[in-house]
Amino acid sequence: MLPSTRVSVHFQLAPAAYSIAAVFLWGASDFTGGYASRRANAFVLTAFAHLCACVLMLAISFGEHAPLPSRASMLWSIAASASGGFSLALFYRALASGQMGLAAPIAALIGAAIPTLADIALEGAPSRWSVAGFVLAVLAIWLITKPEPQKGDSGTGQPTGVALAALAGVGFAGFYLCIHQAKGSPVFLAAIGRIASFTVTSVAVLATRAPIKLSFHSGLLGMMAGVLDITASALFIYATQRGRLDEAVVITSLYPAVTVLLARYILKEHFSRWKFIGLLAALAAVPLISTG
Repeated sequence: MLPSTRVSVHFQLAPAAYSIAAVFLWGASDFTGGYASRRANAFVLTAFAHLCACVLMLAISFGEHAPLPSRASMLWSIAASASGGFSLALFYRALASGQMGLAAPIAALIGAAIPTLADIALEGAPSRWSVAGFVLAVLAIWLITKPEPQKGDSGTGQPTGVALAALAGVGFAGFYLCIHQAKGSPVFLAAIGRIASFTVTSVAVLATRAPIKLSFHSGLLGMMAGVLDITASALFIYATQRGRLDEAVVITSLYPAVTVLLARYILKEHFSRWKFIGLLAALAAVPLISTG
């Protein structure tokens, strides 16, 4: 193989490798944060996670002497992380209050669908794969949110956390749309963004008058979630800067599969047959929608 061919193959594979790594890190981060939020206030936990992530990325940025991004890129990064940071707190609450295996695909679906709709508005009609993904997504959401009769009730209950997961998905879509506009060092962009997300979640803590306290166990899990999340975000930025945005979104949108598997095998979550089919449909719809 010629040296130039090796370089070409490397640049083709590198964005995919970054995206695949982000899938596992984001999935593990969501599981960790959602599990920790069962015993801690979601906004307090998220603010602490963002603070830990910010310290880590700033240390790395100054350590590698990365140049400061432009003012416009900083503003886009701040907007992206303000949207994503607040939504992450909602998402953690959704994961903590209901079944992780149902909340994660819903957030991923909404987060992938909105950027695709934006592309449709700007670039024209979607591909047939995107149309199939939207149809599959509607079916998945109906199956996941379909009431199931319980012993002693009339069957009107809805899966807890689905509405919060949907709201979180809207915020995640905002993150995708804004961060794509930011250029410069991915590490610095991630660090600057975490300052914004820490500020937003801190305001939410004060506004809700949540008790500012974390147990050692919750704090440790929050720190782990923050480190995993910020590392995945930096890898995603690397992937979008070195490859195509749609390809990065297609791959990273599969992160709920990791959360679902961890919830299934660690927390022993169980789903009815139809909800399990809906879960699989949701996971399948996300990459289809993102190919638009």
